[in-house]
Amino acid sequence: MKKLQILGTGCPKCNQLAERTEQAARELGLEYEIVKVNKITDIMSFGVMSTPALAVDGEVKVAGKVPDLEKIKEMIA
Repeated sequence: MKKLQILGTGCPKCNQLAERTEQAARELGLEYEIVKVNKITDIMSFGVMSTPALAVDGEVKVAGKVPDLEKIKEMIA
């Protein structure tokens, strides 16, 4: 099971990233768990300075933007 972590404080872009990530995981047929990481100290522990960010199994894949659906699929596949 993939652990998909959305790092962000709950801003509109953070929510958009969460929705796109969930859609990508569903379309790929993955077994996944989405975890929202919204405490600043927790986000900083990933080394992320700009949100939103996406981490897959603890590894940051993108930060500071919301990639399109196809790009997210590549990151989580």
